[in-house]
Amino acid sequence: MDVEKKPPSEAISDGGETPGSEIDHEHAHVYVITPEEDARVRRKIDMVVLPMMCLVFFTQYLDKQSMSYASVYGLLPDLGLSSSQSAPHNFAGFATVRCFLGFAEGAVSPAFITITSIWYRKEEHPLRVGMWVTCNGLAQIVGALMMYGIGERSHLAIAAWRVMFLIAGGITIFAGILFYVAMPAGPEEAWFLTAEERVIAAKRLASQHDGGDKTSFSKTQLMEAALDIRTFLVFMFGLLVTMSSPVLTFASLVIKNLGYSSSETLLYGSPSGAVQIAFIWVGVGACWFFPNSRSLVVMLLCIIPLAGCICLTVLPESSGWDMIVASWLASVISSQFSILMSLSASNVRGNTKKAVVNAVFFVGYCTGCIAAPQLWKHPPRYRNGVICALVDWGLVYVFIPWYWWLCRKENQKRDRTQGEGMGAFVAGADLTDKEDKSFRYTT
Repeated sequence: MDVEKKPPSEAISDGGETPGSEIDHEHAHVYVITPEEDARVRRKIDMVVLPMMCLVFFTQYLDKQSMSYASVYGLLPDLGLSSSQSAPHNFAGFATVRCFLGFAEGAVSPAFITITSIWYRKEEHPLRVGMWVTCNGLAQIVGALMMYGIGERSHLAIAAWRVMFLIAGGITIFAGILFYVAMPAGPEEAWFLTAEERVIAAKRLASQHDGGDKTSFSKTQLMEAALDIRTFLVFMFGLLVTMSSPVLTFASLVIKNLGYSSSETLLYGSPSGAVQIAFIWVGVGACWFFPNSRSLVVMLLCIIPLAGCICLTVLPESSGWDMIVASWLASVISSQFSILMSLSASNVRGNTKKAVVNAVFFVGYCTGCIAAPQLWKHPPRYRNGVICALVDWGLVYVFIPWYWWLCRKENQKRDRTQGEGMGAFVAGADLTDKEDKSFRYTT
């Protein structure tokens, strides 16, 4: 590898190895990374880390969304459930199983935010988060077609919806085991990189003031996260986006209650996944062409589900395809979700603080998952649920601008005081975004 070595006196200010670094000491020289080396290492990461994240995200979402498909093939009457309740034979057993599922899958999204931030630079986050969140939409399409194929086979020995759960569960278990075995803990332990490439991978992150993944817990960073108003706003992002997410699950019931058969419901509902994917990449493209405008992109994307929810509220039930298209638009949630997660990955520094803020985001997410379905009663219009979604999307236009203003204000303050008491960032140092005054927030 063609590298330029610098004298030890320049090592700290230029992001070289510091005491306690986990990089192999035999190769712990200070390198100036060429664009070709940077691209090669990033390409290797994309070929290994990203596919594994996509596979796990696909399977965990397929598992969750399978309940929506199963509900139109007899799950509710077979178990005597109402539309607001969650291979058991009654509600108690079903709720227990879904609880275990949530416990097992609850760590996926917050962990993936952390994983993205320790492998990729800030400007690379929207594209990579968009890629694994795209698997939500893909799982919607594949799941609907799987359930259609299973449901139309009338000679099955057990109920079609049970077969769907068995298949989805088996795929998820396989993906989980593969991820556990093959996913390295961080760049310093990447089995698919050479020793020199591990140095480059770590230095890529150090250049953006990320200290990498640590195993120690900092009470100071915990307190900083608890007292940072942005942590509260991140909680609200998770809550508000998820409070409108039952549209994804109940869209199938909305379509079926319009008088369509189970098979027609799945076929007419499956394009919702394609619509999700399309808007995810509209969002990624907008972030690419208009860098540092992620908050604005989220607010523009929120217009789509807001319009869809309004249509679900005002259109007559006899409108048929208009209601179906409205349900597709109301389900456009993943695009905003992916950008908000990329903001969290880009704007939080400090290993403990990052973990705490990500956890807070998903506490909000899980709160919404628990509370929102309780409002989706009284078919076929589910007015209470749709009105809740409308209110949620309206509140987004309060909290997103607030977050944007705080980040922009802090950036301007740091720009004014640039150079006043600011030391150079030390590679591997576990500094938070507040402690590292040379850090700038993405807005």
